[in-house]
Amino acid sequence: MITSIVVGIDGSDAAERGLRMACGIAKQFGAALQIIHTPRDETVVYAAEAISGFYVGVNAAHQELLREAAEKLVERAREVAAEEGLDKFEAHIGHGDPARDVLDRADAASADLIVTGRRGLGDLGALVLGSTSHQISKDAKCACMTVP
Repeated sequence: MITSIVVGIDGSDAAERGLRMACGIAKQFGAALQIIHTPRDETVVYAAEAISGFYVGVNAAHQELLREAAEKLVERAREVAAEEGLDKFEAHIGHGDPARDVLDRADAASADLIVTGRRGLGDLGALVLGSTSHQISKDAKCACMTVP
């Protein structure tokens, strides 16, 4: 039985699909859901461009902008969870390495399942399976679901 789910988000379409899948599973099992986003320069640039409507480039990704973009992404995740019919969930903003943050959150929540998108906005080198989702699946102590 699934009682606790952690889902990592980064603003990508794959992450939103993963979040929607996690919401459906949480509803089906009555599981607690925790959403986590760890800002990275690539994610901030993407979100800042979406917020401002113009190209800002990595150099413009200062700490204040990083936090603002993270809050916007988490707010969007809250909207998605509400659209999916969930009214009880937690949302967190991490710092540092996204994979480590998701794994630490999963350990703290005694998660039964971690959900991530297959390809997010992170390192371009991991072409088939995103480097964050790969690291999570490699090191997790619970089941992992990677959503395309």
